Amino acid sequence: MIDLRSDTLTRPTPGMRAALAAAEVGDDVYGEDATLNAFQQRVAALLGHEAGLFTPSGSMANLLGVWTLVAPGQEVVCDVRAHIARAEMGAHAALHGLTMRTWDSADGIADAARIADLITPDAGPYLVSTAAVALENTHNFGGGTVQPLDVLAGISAVCRDAGVGLHLDGARLWNAHVVTGVPLVEYGRLFDTVSVCFSKGLGAPVGSMLVGSAEAIARARVQRKRLGGGMRQAGILAAAAEYALDHQLSRLVEDHAAAAGFAVEVAAAAPGAVDLAAVQTNIVVLDTGSSPAAEVVGRARDAGVLLSAVGPRTVRAVTHLDVTAEDCVAAGRVVGGLLGAS
Repeated sequence: MIDLRSDTLTRPTPGMRAALAAAEVGDDVYGEDATLNAFQQRVAALLGHEAGLFTPSGSMANLLGVWTLVAPGQEVVCDVRAHIARAEMGAHAALHGLTMRTWDSADGIADAARIADLITPDAGPYLVSTAAVALENTHNFGGGTVQPLDVLAGISAVCRDAGVGLHLDGARLWNAHVVTGVPLVEYGRLFDTVSVCFSKGLGAPVGSMLVGSAEAIARARVQRKRLGGGMRQAGILAAAAEYALDHQLSRLVEDHAAAAGFAVEVAAAAPGAVDLAAVQTNIVVLDTGSSPAAEVVGRARDAGVLLSAVGPRTVRAVTHLDVTAEDCVAAGRVVGGLLGAS
């Protein structure tokens, strides 16, 4: 099977396993894991922030980041297809008592003017006040699209002028950095809080991180424990994540090329299924046309390719280090044939 369901499927490499086994560890709940402490500071500095907090998942990092900015009864505004709105099990409302309003952008690219019109920082005694905006870079369900730096800078200015917080779901910020060459600090300094993930394209087995001010991270550490996210000898996981950052960041260009190769093959057989110009990183979103997405996923599975249904007539393929460029070209031919015949 050629498995393109997600880049979370990546497995530790031999070098990563060796780094994991050799890690110096301590009890992180007591703040005594030297490997993790150093890694948290390193990543925070990379993103232009004071402090970092390692979390078991990207969802928890987002949950904590938004929580530091939004009180119960307030709202965060985000794209209608944002991961925090679609794929975090309603946790922000269920656990932290906040609400969401959304804007709609077909490709996931945000617009400062629309956000300025949407936010209501002081809505008075009868309406919900906006406490934060959340953006996503790259945008998962938008097709791995990259938010342009000038767009992000414009939104950051809108939020700061309005006194509204700004959170970045940067689970795949590494991909945006590799594609654009924009330094990570240039992205990170535009936001109050940033989450990044190590267990997707970078290939670590577990882990994300939230970065922000020292005060915000101190609060988030307490809330992480309250949510059951306190970890003990987490330096083992930090060592794997640091190995990924040191050895597997630059190779993300290979995933991007593999995604483009997959998309080209699909387009050759089913031109209406994919916009080649929209394939920027390692995610390809396909329009299944008249065929239900679940049906296409099932037929692709029978033909040896695993995809994800992400909408009634939308499927997603994600490339990663455990599939080769040749695998992805072959998968594109299979999927293109299925969509072209439907």
